[in-house]
Amino acid sequence: MVKRSEQEEVRFEKLAELRQQGYPYPNDVKVTASSSEIHKLEVTNEPDKTKEFTIAGRIVGLRDMGKAAFVHILDAHGKVQSYLRKDEIGEDAFAAFKKFDIGDIVSITGNPFSTKTGEKSLHASSIRLLAKGLIPLPEKWHGLTDIEARYRQRYVDLIANPEVRDVFRKRAQIISEIRRFMEEKGFLEVETPVLQSVPGGADARPFNTHHNALDLDMHLRISLELPLKKLIVGGLERVFEIGRVFRNEGISTKHNPEFTMIEFYMAYATFEDLMNLTEELFVRLVKKVCGELKISYGEKEIDFTPPWPRISMVNSVYEIGGVSKDFDLNTLEGVVAAAKSHRVELEEPGDWGRSLAALWDELVEDKLINPTFITHHPFSISPLARANQTDAKITDRFELIICGMEASNAFSELNDPVDQRERFESQAQRKEAGDEEAHEVDEDFLRALEYGMCPTAGQGIGIDRLVMLLTNSQSIRDVILFPQMKPRDESVEESDLAVGE
Repeated sequence: MVKRSEQEEVRFEKLAELRQQGYPYPNDVKVTASSSEIHKLEVTNEPDKTKEFTIAGRIVGLRDMGKAAFVHILDAHGKVQSYLRKDEIGEDAFAAFKKFDIGDIVSITGNPFSTKTGEKSLHASSIRLLAKGLIPLPEKWHGLTDIEARYRQRYVDLIANPEVRDVFRKRAQIISEIRRFMEEKGFLEVETPVLQSVPGGADARPFNTHHNALDLDMHLRISLELPLKKLIVGGLERVFEIGRVFRNEGISTKHNPEFTMIEFYMAYATFEDLMNLTEELFVRLVKKVCGELKISYGEKEIDFTPPWPRISMVNSVYEIGGVSKDFDLNTLEGVVAAAKSHRVELEEPGDWGRSLAALWDELVEDKLINPTFITHHPFSISPLARANQTDAKITDRFELIICGMEASNAFSELNDPVDQRERFESQAQRKEAGDEEAHEVDEDFLRALEYGMCPTAGQGIGIDRLVMLLTNSQSIRDVILFPQMKPRDESVEESDLAVGE
């Protein structure tokens, strides 16, 4: 049996009384104005009888003055005040109103006016209960600060914190603007499977499932990449997809196991072309969403003014990481020696590329605040990228780093099926050796490449991290409506989900 608080029991009793009076959970309200529209009206201290509006929303403020009351309603656009008088809405309606609670959803019809303090309001001629709030909003609901409660009960968080709603409006704006930009550049939006027989496109541990009808083990996709490149083979020369991706990995302020990406592929282009495109896209987004190219992120300022620096991974370890050029970072011995000198632990000290990447992770990434393109990643950590024509140890690839976070990853695509098979087989050997982030050979993708794929460049951008940057959100959970959480400890009382000022 559900344990209810005393306040909840009182509200359920009120609901029972309302049901006896025929309370039907009405569904015929016709809203004619929003809170923002009321606030834009030109009004005086006298109600404008020539204008009548119906608003609807949740009661978030109640000031009872006996035979009159002020009520604050919260709708999708903000708050608006209404003034009710017993002699104007009727004795029965006012008696019913006396049983309303903060959290109830109501509709109010009335005439606009301005109070003596200048607050634009609605002088009510009627009020009606639309839905009873059976669980009280947290005490001092307007300052819900308990992180666990906010993420677990996002519906309360959205009521309590107007700035949270603004974040998700901006998220929608960002995605909409990205889609518009891609379409203007001639890209076709497509959809590819979430369930895949062979996960690929990234080194990541997948979520596994089973298709009962096919009796087939399958995986949630870890990337959008391989199906999109098959479409390039098929002649769709510019394609993009905005979709959910799933990686069975740790959770942190920068990582969520389920996240949103855009990936796009452009025939007859190089990774350098995509640097230009990316810079143009980000500058447009920052201007649209933030209004200027210098924005705050925590205590840091990010300057998106182009052009952005472009620096190779090796050179960045020298110039930004502070490694002496006495160490030859183009050799395994030099990287290992530099790592020892800077006390960086190497998990795979026998692999030049992975060792260089570990050194870069430790010494460089967190120092990159303004947008910076890090280019020419090692071959061994870029299984789908085209090798550089003058130095086979590196690839034609870049990562865009902003405020210590990878914001995008791109490269000139490998379109040599023989080379690709060798890389897949190398990955498969790592999988057999116990690497849970490596994957088996994707024969269907190799077959597609054998039909011939034109020179292509491709890129992925993490939408969640981008939203973090443009909304000054310090955790990825702040920009995902329903982030993954551990099951709630049922021993924790609802009242323990504390609310601050």
